Amino acid sequence: MTRTETQGPSVDGLTEADVHDILRNDRRRLTLEHLAETNSETVRALSEHIGAIESGEDPPPRKVRQSVYISLHQTHLPKLDDLGVVDYDDNSKNVSLEGNADRVLAYMRFSGTDEPEKPPYALGIGILGLLLIALWVSLPAISDTFAAAGCALLFAGLTLYETYVRVSRE
Repeated sequence: MTRTETQGPSVDGLTEADVHDILRNDRRRLTLEHLAETNSETVRALSEHIGAIESGEDPPPRKVRQSVYISLHQTHLPKLDDLGVVDYDDNSKNVSLEGNADRVLAYMRFSGTDEPEKPPYALGIGILGLLLIALWVSLPAISDTFAAAGCALLFAGLTLYETYVRVSRE
């Protein structure tokens, strides 16, 4: 069996299992996040950045910086380079994003481990819905069609607003 048959569908040689393996490690994720902002970086600057995040100190302690540098140089960057996610020049110690980075970054954007963000208006929707139900029950003059149309317009408007907010963030 080929690698693709055993590990799922492949796009440009990068399988879904490869993407999950990449994202399983904090240092690889932090590397990709930082490179997405800077496009190119030295291993030293990456180790400073990641060390500061891991230690909560800026500049990070020397031992943390060394640990990060060694693991990036020996393990993480060669792995990402082999998978076509970064271009790692071992001689100049420069790192930049490659073609497969877009696929991994897409997973990072849409498959975060944090709880999904709840819209700030979710509580307002619930309260407004309860008010509409109370009005509908207490005022028999409000027709079913009017109440349904009002709810549909409310949700359509909120959906358009949420779409606008998401698009403007990207």
